[in-house]
Amino acid sequence: MSDPIRTCILSREESPRDGLIRLVLAPDGRVLPDVRAKAPGRGAWIGVDSAEFATAQAKGKLRGALARAFKTGDFTVPDDLPALTAAALERNALDRLGLEARSGMLLTGSDRIGEAARAGKLHALYHAADASEDGRRKLAQAWRVGSDKEGSGLGGLVLPIPRPILSMALGRENVVHIGVTDRMAAGRLGEALDRWRRFIGPDLTYAPCATAAQGASAPGISGHQPAVTTHEEFE
Repeated sequence: MSDPIRTCILSREESPRDGLIRLVLAPDGRVLPDVRAKAPGRGAWIGVDSAEFATAQAKGKLRGALARAFKTGDFTVPDDLPALTAAALERNALDRLGLEARSGMLLTGSDRIGEAARAGKLHALYHAADASEDGRRKLAQAWRVGSDKEGSGLGGLVLPIPRPILSMALGRENVVHIGVTDRMAAGRLGEALDRWRRFIGPDLTYAPCATAAQGASAPGISGHQPAVTTHEEFE
């Protein structure tokens, strides 16, 4: 079944639903991110990045677009909605990593990943933000060899989070590199990670926060802390 098409309320561009982000009108009248698109109530879809989102909010364009989508002006847009959305996308991506790890779809450790890569069993490769360039290069080369794509640009993706946060999300120690050995799992992870990375943009950096021990909901973009209260209250 094909992914339903939705229209971004800000750009008016049409895209498959899984590539967009849903905003929902909560029972308390707040507009909140619903990144899993499961919360009840009226929804609206956005396909812009965080900078465009914040600009639209500051200029009042977001409120007008939401009023048309919700068919009411009786709602509150939190001042930190862009940050709430980024935090929800981050949490969703890290939760997906944890789920795939518990299902046995992920490998960690350079030796294990390298062996799987050279055997042609790797479908995706990820690195912590603080992984060494040499370690990334060696695993990418092993992946190209195993995929018979030497000389191509095939390589791993550097995630915007450091190893302590990746380790906490996967429930393992010192996670620097992640290899995905299942094609379907690679697709699920790619979707969650791509949506998050597209929204936050290339210029935002991450730093471990004091509450990292809380797990996947702990990390945040430098300059803000993810809010504890989200749309998950009424899902």
